[in-house]
Amino acid sequence: MGTDQSTNRRLSKVERVIETYDLDGFGERLADRWTAPEDSDSLRDLADLMNEKVLDAALREAGEDVLEGEVENLYTLLTGDETTEGMRVQAKNTLQSRGVDVDQLLSDFVSHQAVYTYLTEIRGVSKESSSGNRIDNVVESIQRLRGRLVAVIEQSLSSLRNTSKLRLGDFDVLVDTQVYCRDCGTQYEVIELLRRGGCDCDEDVSN
Repeated sequence: MGTDQSTNRRLSKVERVIETYDLDGFGERLADRWTAPEDSDSLRDLADLMNEKVLDAALREAGEDVLEGEVENLYTLLTGDETTEGMRVQAKNTLQSRGVDVDQLLSDFVSHQAVYTYLTEIRGVSKESSSGNRIDNVVESIQRLRGRLVAVIEQSLSSLRNTSKLRLGDFDVLVDTQVYCRDCGTQYEVIELLRRGGCDCDEDVSN
């Protein structure tokens, strides 16, 4: 385990996770979805897809029945930028109580960079255009900024509350950034806008 016996090559993380969780055929699925001529998935989407599959496999290995939508919800609580620390801890405790080794699970989650390395270096596939990767980078930057903003706000509010400068019960901080297009009059959350490839303006409308 951990080495390709035919080449004596050390397995990449994605390969090791596929092997550990018996995700047979999942590597081919990642490649197909990344290189699809239309509606291809971004690297971040593929990483999320694989991590949800890992979470599902971990629950089933622990003998747990998995309800529809449960894996997606738990994954969001574990990794979402807008998830509070309290919600994250509660999700970890829930998994722990159901027999899942949470520390091992989290260490087995893959990043979009790990997926990229696997697809390009191990499977030898590529995209004709790098525009999808540029969008991924912008999305990642926005999510990092959101995470830092939420952390700063939570810390500031908690500090004020603890010094009796602010009356506030148990709280969550939500960050919602909307983009309004004056040309077509539509409004989208910024990451939704990036994921869908733009607003509702006609493609032949010049800027």
